[in-house]
Amino acid sequence: MSLISVGTMAFDAIETPFGKVDKIIGGSGIYIAYAAANFITPIQQISIVGYDFPQAEMDELTKRGVELSGVEIVADKKSFFWSGRYHIDMNSRDTLATDLNVLADFKPMVPESYQGAEFLMLGNLSPDIQLSVINQIRVRPKLIVMDTMNFWMEIALDGLKEVLKQVDVLMVNDGEARQLSGEFSLVKAAKKIMDMGPRFLIIKKGEHGALLFHKSHVFFAPALPLEDVFDPTGAGDTFAGGFIGHIAKTKDISFENMKTAIIVGSAMASFCVEKFGPNRLKEITKADIDERIGEFVQLVNFDIDLV
Repeated sequence: MSLISVGTMAFDAIETPFGKVDKIIGGSGIYIAYAAANFITPIQQISIVGYDFPQAEMDELTKRGVELSGVEIVADKKSFFWSGRYHIDMNSRDTLATDLNVLADFKPMVPESYQGAEFLMLGNLSPDIQLSVINQIRVRPKLIVMDTMNFWMEIALDGLKEVLKQVDVLMVNDGEARQLSGEFSLVKAAKKIMDMGPRFLIIKKGEHGALLFHKSHVFFAPALPLEDVFDPTGAGDTFAGGFIGHIAKTKDISFENMKTAIIVGSAMASFCVEKFGPNRLKEITKADIDERIGEFVQLVNFDIDLV
């Protein structure tokens, strides 16, 4: 029972209305691994880092059940770096710097020990990288989940469409769903996107929750109202990690179980935003997670007396 996670392991510099940090560990692969490892191990990581990536962070991941034999370490280059500044609403941000560094030459290799993995989570990366990993896995996983963003829709749409033919679940936000489909209505957008390949579509709406589409079925999960949102960086990746972690733990890829997985993913994302970077994810316990999921259950549960 294993899960392959493909994503970046990087450094971020983040500025929000509540504070600023000049250099902190980040990247989609980091957030996915920290979230998913609460539900299933091993997490078989595929990524690339430079000489500057801290050994202490590698050790922390290993301690949590993350296998790193698929992480390439480049001795003479720096790790991927991203810098951004969030606006007061915390839903929009400006990218200040993107230094690809090692990511510019990333050609992922799937280790022999990863073959036979039942689940594959493709974090937000170039479609070429995502497709390369799929093509290297000899036995198709039970479920392939993919995250992407507007950037790839703008510069690599043809490649993105090729990957969409190969995946089971696509995760995008509402703006990206509209961009990819050309439809304003999210229901119409979902139908068009699922015609491109994915059997399931998750549309993330940030503080307004998430939608799950499959055939003619739709499920909506609200986001937990939070008093303080400190740093939204990585929340979408943490959501993905919680989602695929629950699916891999239960081995149930039904629409009904995906409803639960969305709640689990939302709960994990609600932790992520409470501190800079993945720091909050490093602190939480199983009891914390169970309590937070319980809060979500209460949020969507109601009693009604018919008169």
